[in-house]
Amino acid sequence: MTSISVKTRGSDIRKLLKVVAEKAIRYVSRIDQRNVNPSAAGLAALAGFHEPLPSMPSDPHDVLEKLDEIGSPATVAMTGGRYFGYVIGGILPAALAANWLAATWNQNAALRVMSPVAAELEDVVLQWVCEALGMPANCGGGLVTCATMANFTALVTARSALLKRAGWNVTEDGMFGAPPLEIVVGAEVHASLLKALSMAGFGVKRATIVEADEQGRMRADKLPRLSERTIVCIQAGNVNTGAFDPADEICRRAKEQDAWVHVDGAFGLWARVSPKYEHLTRGFEKADSWATDAHKWPNAGYDSGLVIVRDAVALRASMGITAAYLEPGSRREPMHHTPEASRRARGVELWAALKSLGRSGLRELIERTCLHAQSFADGLRKAGFEVLNDVVLNQVLVSFGRPEVTREVIRRIQEDGTCWCGGTVWQGKTAMRISVSSWATTDADVQKSLAAIVRIARQSGWR
Repeated sequence: MTSISVKTRGSDIRKLLKVVAEKAIRYVSRIDQRNVNPSAAGLAALAGFHEPLPSMPSDPHDVLEKLDEIGSPATVAMTGGRYFGYVIGGILPAALAANWLAATWNQNAALRVMSPVAAELEDVVLQWVCEALGMPANCGGGLVTCATMANFTALVTARSALLKRAGWNVTEDGMFGAPPLEIVVGAEVHASLLKALSMAGFGVKRATIVEADEQGRMRADKLPRLSERTIVCIQAGNVNTGAFDPADEICRRAKEQDAWVHVDGAFGLWARVSPKYEHLTRGFEKADSWATDAHKWPNAGYDSGLVIVRDAVALRASMGITAAYLEPGSRREPMHHTPEASRRARGVELWAALKSLGRSGLRELIERTCLHAQSFADGLRKAGFEVLNDVVLNQVLVSFGRPEVTREVIRRIQEDGTCWCGGTVWQGKTAMRISVSSWATTDADVQKSLAAIVRIARQSGWR
């Protein structure tokens, strides 16, 4: 074991990194020439990973060779321009390269003394994100894995803050016997928010559900009576339609009663960067906490979620850790703002993504992908298919008639591999969902994908 670890230092590790760079470059350069979905043979080959734990060390070059030989063909081409599933972005070149460098650094981003660069870059990107999204400059924030964890972090912070107002210290006394809190969500609330509510101990069934309109927006006129012990969860960007809850009216009603407003803005919150789409997000800046992803827009790669809280002290109070050997410094310490302690320095890629784009590049990315969504909608309507939503952002819902036909079209599209689109059920109608989020998507990608969708739909019994 010692000889292996020594051997992989110096010149040998340089050779290994050169090999992986060549393999990665080959993968990226060919991504648009392959099917988006892996082939049946590629999937079958995954069985080659299943073996007993090796009794002896393996040569790192052999390990890498097997990973590339079996793993690369079994990937979904999310880094290419024709993946339109699940609101998943690509990864910007600068973010990809920064990811390699961050892995080489192997930094623990828990404390500033563990990694000064990780802590500093977190400070910078949180400031940049608040600037870009028009949030108060003194907000607290943290970098987490995804919007689910960002929602969870914000809801736990809201729970602690509201109970503190009621004279209850949830950190010391827990939830047993605590004053009850009320949760209000829209009928189109995302599953990740419900999961976060469950993990935070609120219980999904206890939430008050507010009626939504035909585009999935919470109806402000249907809000229940609110109080200082209410958490209202609103959406910036419905995952099916892209629609935005009426934040101005909801926040006004909530503030009158001193309720807490949390925003699930996994992708839609980034629309605030664009003058063309900013009007959709009016009022969201008046909330108390926000959750978003940077793996959707702005294509920073995984894992890259963000939580922002207006009351920075409340975030620190709910997430802080006390231990003699973890004595914090005088500046912001990353681990005291997220559920995690030890974690990778995920702020490196986000910094690289935002630095490479700048404000104008970020705006152009958002506007271009939304324009692609409009092109999809226009092309599908022209072909005679039913687009179910008002395409206000980057989401398109299309029906191919009967539910069984729509499901068959989706299956065949995924099998065909020209592009990848997922399915959903929207207000009782089976639909295909097209989510355009990647910097890599071009006009040619859209037209090639449209042609494949129309061809497959007509071959699948659409009338």
